[in-house]
Amino acid sequence: QMCIRDRFVGGSGSGKTTILNLAIGFLKADSGQVRIDGKNLMEVNLQSYREHIAVVPQQSILFSGTIRDNITYGTEGIPDEKLWEIVQAANLEDVIKKMPDGLDTMITEHGDNLSGGQKQRVAIARALVAKPAIVLADEPTGNLDSKTSADVLGLLQRTSREFDQTLVMITHNNAIAQLADRIVRIEDGKIVG
Repeated sequence: QMCIRDRFVGGSGSGKTTILNLAIGFLKADSGQVRIDGKNLMEVNLQSYREHIAVVPQQSILFSGTIRDNITYGTEGIPDEKLWEIVQAANLEDVIKKMPDGLDTMITEHGDNLSGGQKQRVAIARALVAKPAIVLADEPTGNLDSKTSADVLGLLQRTSREFDQTLVMITHNNAIAQLADRIVRIEDGKIVG
């Protein structure tokens, strides 16, 4: 059972990301069941289910192309008005307005001409475009400095409330975990608290 803002906490190799991969349906449980709204995940149409989830990884995956293309990747026909709402929600508006071609500014492969925090905000904006019911964030602040990390965490929490989404975050940082509605502590692949 996952709440509105869950945090899975544990050291490296404890099984946090495995739980995330089970929730996405990338892995099948050896025993027991992964249940989504009371239904066994293995009995659910995974393609349809995945349309309702978004993943924000530790390393945002960006590609050569425009900022617009990177945000709207995998979706079609997003009107500019809607796109700007998402840009504002992801706290990217000021960044994009300072760029030479705004949303149509080209970014290099892997987004090397963006800061770490800007890349994560693009990844969050991409997650918001799909209007998912569930956002799964795997150590989304792991490579960021403390101020940028706090900004990204605040953004994830604010947007999960604003867009009425379940936010499940994987972290090893106990301070981050304290922001959750519920904390699940993992050790050696088992829930210990």
